[in-house]
Amino acid sequence: MKLQEDIIRLILGLKIKQLRAEKGISLTDLAVTTDISVSYLNEIEKGKKHPKPSKIAVIADALGVTYDSLVSLQLSKRLQPVGELLHSNILSELPLEHFGLDMSRLIDIFATAPAKLSAFVKTLLEISRSFDLRVEQFYFSALRSYQELHDNYFEDIELEAENFLNTHNLDPELTPTLQQLSSLLEELYNIRTELTTFEETPELKPLRSVFVPGEEPRLLLNVTLTEQQQAFALARELGFQYLNIQERPYTATWVKVRSFDEVLNNFRASYFAGALLLNRDRLVQDLQKFFALPTWQPQYLLQLMQTYQASPETFLHRITSLLPRFFNIKQLFFLRFNHEPATDHFALTKELHLAGLHNPHASLLNEHYCRRWISLTLFDAVENLPIDVSANKPVVGIQKSSYINSENEYLVIALAQPNERVNGTVSIGLLLNENLRRKIKFLQDPVILSRYVNETCERCPALDCLERAAPPLILQKQQWQQQVNETLEKLQ
Repeated sequence: MKLQEDIIRLILGLKIKQLRAEKGISLTDLAVTTDISVSYLNEIEKGKKHPKPSKIAVIADALGVTYDSLVSLQLSKRLQPVGELLHSNILSELPLEHFGLDMSRLIDIFATAPAKLSAFVKTLLEISRSFDLRVEQFYFSALRSYQELHDNYFEDIELEAENFLNTHNLDPELTPTLQQLSSLLEELYNIRTELTTFEETPELKPLRSVFVPGEEPRLLLNVTLTEQQQAFALARELGFQYLNIQERPYTATWVKVRSFDEVLNNFRASYFAGALLLNRDRLVQDLQKFFALPTWQPQYLLQLMQTYQASPETFLHRITSLLPRFFNIKQLFFLRFNHEPATDHFALTKELHLAGLHNPHASLLNEHYCRRWISLTLFDAVENLPIDVSANKPVVGIQKSSYINSENEYLVIALAQPNERVNGTVSIGLLLNENLRRKIKFLQDPVILSRYVNETCERCPALDCLERAAPPLILQKQQWQQQVNETLEKLQ
C-alpha cells in the first residue's frame, strides 16, 4: 500500500483478528462486549474501516490489551513477515482489482500462514532480481494475463467504438480516413495533429507519437510513420478522449511506466482504436469468406488488409480479439519480432497466448529462438527484397509448425512490411484441432509447408538442423542430470 493510512488500517485489522483467534472470541462475542456491530467489526478486521480512538479503546479492553499496543504498527513475530510486505509496497504494485481479487482477502491469506507465503513472495522477488525483471515487465505480464482472462475480447469497448461511429455519422462499412480522424480530434477535443521530424528534439526521434496537453493540445506524429500507423495513432487518441481516460502515457513508444492502470488504460485506448478502424461485424464477415476459400490465397489476405487500411500488426492483433468470440478459436498466440538487419539477434517484443498455451514463449535467458519459425524466416524474405519493390506491399508467409516432443501443431500466418523493419514481423498461430479444420477450408492445401520446430536452439534435440544457431547446451545439461539420477537410483 502506498498510503500510510492504508497500512495502519490493515495492521490494526490483522492484530484484532489475531487477538480474537488467540483468545477464542467470536465476532459476535466481541460485538456484544463492545457494543459495536458485527458488520463494522468485520470491516475493521478487513482493513476497510478505521474506528475512532474511543472505539479502539473499547476493543482493546475487550481483548485484554492496552490501547497503545493495539494501535502500534509493531506486529507479533508471527505476523512480522506480513508487516514487511505491507511496508515494502510490493502489494501495492499488484493490480488485484482487475483480476477480481480483494486486498483484504489477500492479507487474510498471508496472515493465516505468513512465514510460508512471505518466503514464497520473497523467492519470486529474488528470481525477478536475478533475471533483471523490471517493474514495467511485470505490468506488461499482468496485462497479458488480463487479456487472456477475457479471451482478449472486451464487449464494453466494442460498444463504445460503435456508439462513437453512430454518434458522428461514420459508416461502419467504411474505414475512417486520416482526414476524418484528424478532423474529429480537432472539432471534438481541440487537438491539432502535426507531422514532425523532431529535429529540435532529436532525443524524441525514436518515438512514434507524442501528445502535448495544454490549452492548445497537440498530437505530434513522427513523419516516418506510414499512413496506417498515423491512422492508428489518431484513433487511439480518440479512444483516450472519448473514454475519458485520465491516467495515460503521453508517448506511443513507452519511455517510463508509472503504474498498471496506465498500462491498462493504454491498452483500452488501443483496443478502441482497433475496434474503430476494423469494425467487428464487417471483419467477421470478411474472415468467414477468407476461411471458406478452398486454397491458400495470400493475395486475398493482403487485399483484405488493404481494404481496412491497417498495418500488419493492427490487422492480426484485431483478429485475435474476434476469433475466440465469433469463431470459437480460442487456442491461439500472437507474436511480434524485431530484428536488426545484418545481425543474428531476434527479439520477441510482444506476445499473447490464449487458453494457456505457452509455446512459443519469450526467453529471458538470451537463448536463440528456433530459426524454423515462419516469424523469423520471413525476415529473409523482407530484407532480401529488391530496392525497387513497392514499400507499401506487405510480405505474407504461412506454415504448419509441429513442436518437437509435443502434440501441439499450429497454423501460423506471418506478416511484415518492407519499410517497417524496425517493427519486424507479426504472426498469429492457431492450434490445429477439429474445430479449426471445420472452420478453415484451405488447411489441407499442399502449398502450406509443414515444419518441425522447437522453442530455442539451446533446448532442441534436432541435432541435424541446418538452421541451428547455437548448440543444445540446456538440453544436454538436462539429459546429463537425468542420467545421473538414473545411475544413482540403480546404486541404491
